[in-house]
Amino acid sequence: MDTIENRTFDELRIGDSASLTRTLAQKDIELFAVMSGDVNPAHLDEEYAKGDMFHKVIAHGMWSGALVSTVLGTMLPGPGTIYLGQSLRFLRPVALGDTVTVKVTITELDPANHHVKLDCEVVNQDRMPVVKGVAEIVAPTEKVSRPRTELPKVVLRERGRRYRALIGAASSQPPLSTAVVHAVDAVSLAGAVEAARAGLIAPVFVGPEARIRKAADSAGIDLAPYQVVPAAHSQAAAAEAVALARAGKVRALMKGALHTDELMHAVVDKACGLQAGRRISHVYAIDVPSYPRPLFVTDAAVNIYPTLEDKRDIIQNAIDLAHALGIGTPHVAILSALETIYPKIRSTIEAAALCKMADRGQITGAILDGPMAFDLAVSADAARTKGLVSPVAGKADILVVPDLEAGNMLAKQLEYLADAEVAGIVLGARVPVILTSRADGSLARMASCALAVMLAGGQLGDAGSPSLKGEQG
Repeated sequence: MDTIENRTFDELRIGDSASLTRTLAQKDIELFAVMSGDVNPAHLDEEYAKGDMFHKVIAHGMWSGALVSTVLGTMLPGPGTIYLGQSLRFLRPVALGDTVTVKVTITELDPANHHVKLDCEVVNQDRMPVVKGVAEIVAPTEKVSRPRTELPKVVLRERGRRYRALIGAASSQPPLSTAVVHAVDAVSLAGAVEAARAGLIAPVFVGPEARIRKAADSAGIDLAPYQVVPAAHSQAAAAEAVALARAGKVRALMKGALHTDELMHAVVDKACGLQAGRRISHVYAIDVPSYPRPLFVTDAAVNIYPTLEDKRDIIQNAIDLAHALGIGTPHVAILSALETIYPKIRSTIEAAALCKMADRGQITGAILDGPMAFDLAVSADAARTKGLVSPVAGKADILVVPDLEAGNMLAKQLEYLADAEVAGIVLGARVPVILTSRADGSLARMASCALAVMLAGGQLGDAGSPSLKGEQG
């Protein structure tokens, strides 16, 4: 076992030295910021730091300076060292990927109080000085030799990173004209206006005009830049919004303060609705910080107990959304309780049939496999342990659930137990339908709007696709 051992004051000599070499990674900067609470963009934002070289020197030099403490506390003199002070000058920036070598050298020994002074120097891979200075410590007087402590593995996860990339990509598209249905409360109004200010949508508020304006006044929202289309009540607002979409006056719908079934009743109306020949379905686009790719769960909001034929359309809708977000060949896992076909569990039989439908070209644009348990769909280790060989196992992009209950529970579990952000959209109609919940945060609402923009606008450009696609290997 690796041990850590100090050198007592009596063992030290002038000229003794120790060194340590490290390479600066992004996680080092982020972890340093988390530990210190210092979120100065000069430290964390490379683009910002380019215009502020002084702060960049300080920021990355601080990391180098911290390595000086590491050498003193673990190598020379080592455990038992008491830090009295240091004076360091930060001479040169350290860029991501740079390798620095820290060296400390003893220059003075004071037997009266066991004080030690050391020259400290940090150089980069080109042997150019990065940090220079002096440290003063109290050296240990008792010998310490013990097993080196195994440090915990720290994983930093940025919640909503993919959503921010998605919103940025969608903002480069023209704003999507969107009927915001029955926005008679502050939450619905604020979400739509925030998306408008971000350049995602051009909202048209449909509903009881007096109630909309009263809610806006109470929330301090200026409706002057936006059109308001009067409708007597929530059902009338849904019907009017659908009529606007049928006439081509808006290119998306957004749920306001009304029940989902009220809005969807108007959308699926056989005479005056927005059906386009395919089963309408819902997709949750879920940004799970611990999962290396975007995750889509379908259907968890519209189709309660879908048939085999319904599931064919549900899958194709989700594949089309993945294509619009730059995922060329998504991996589709058709979920069940197990990965073998079991006649008493209907979802296993339907999963097998859906895979065969894909083989026959009835579902296109993706790689399908199922039935598959959830753990196998998202974990390659679980698949290896169970001996499952599958092109989808461990890297699923789309999770097809057996029914709405299972999908709703799965999405909520990811949101509340896996720190995921959850956005949602309805597909298969003539226009996208943005379904938001009162419990949704600002980022999820914006991401739902961005999904509609990308779906209406077609394929994502090369500049944005890598951030959204994740690691697709």
